[in-house]
Amino acid sequence: MNTELLDQIQSQLGANGLPYTIPIHPNLVHLTLGLFIIGVTCDIIGVLFPFQQPIFKFLSLPASRHNFFDVGWYNMLGSAIITFLTVAAGFYEMMLAEPATEVKSAWGLQAMETMLWHGVGGVILFAMIVGMTVWRGLQRFVWRKDTDQQVQWIYLGAGVFIMLLMYVHGTLGAQMAAEFGVHNTADALLRLGEDPNTVLK
Repeated sequence: MNTELLDQIQSQLGANGLPYTIPIHPNLVHLTLGLFIIGVTCDIIGVLFPFQQPIFKFLSLPASRHNFFDVGWYNMLGSAIITFLTVAAGFYEMMLAEPATEVKSAWGLQAMETMLWHGVGGVILFAMIVGMTVWRGLQRFVWRKDTDQQVQWIYLGAGVFIMLLMYVHGTLGAQMAAEFGVHNTADALLRLGEDPNTVLK
C-alpha cells in the first residue's frame, strides 16, 4: 500500500482511529459476556432448582426448572452467534489500531504483545463458546432430553472456568483501551493537545 493511500485512509478516520464514532467491538463484547454468563447461570439455577423452590414461592415467581434450562440454551446459542461478530469486529478494529509504543501495561506487556494475546485469546474463547454450545445442544436434544436435569455438572464447571478466562481476556482488552489508548477518543484528543470536554460536546 503506497503512503499517499495510507495517508488518505488515516485522514478519513476519526479521533478514535476508526471510520465510525463508537467502536463496535467493545459493545459486542458485552453482549457475548452477558449472554454466556446468563446462560450458564440459568443452567446452574435449573440444576439447583429443588433447593430454590421455596425462594420462588416466597417471591411469588411462577418459575419451573424447564424454564431455566430454556433460557440457558437460548442464551448459549445467542452467545455463539454474537461471538463470531465480536471476534470479526475485534480483528478489524485491531488492524486499524495505533497503540502507544512507549508504555507497558500493568502486567508488564508492550502494546503489540497485549494485542497479540488478546487476539489469540479471542479466537480460543470463540472456539470454546461454540464447543460449549454444541455440548449444550447435545445434552438438550440427545443425551438428556428425557431427564429432569438437562445439563451435566462437568458442563457447568467448564462454563465457570470459561467465565474466569473471560475475566483475564477482558482485562487485556481493557488495558488496550485504558493504558495504550487503542480506539480511545479522549486519549487520542489529549495526545493531540485538545480538550476532550470541548471537542466531544
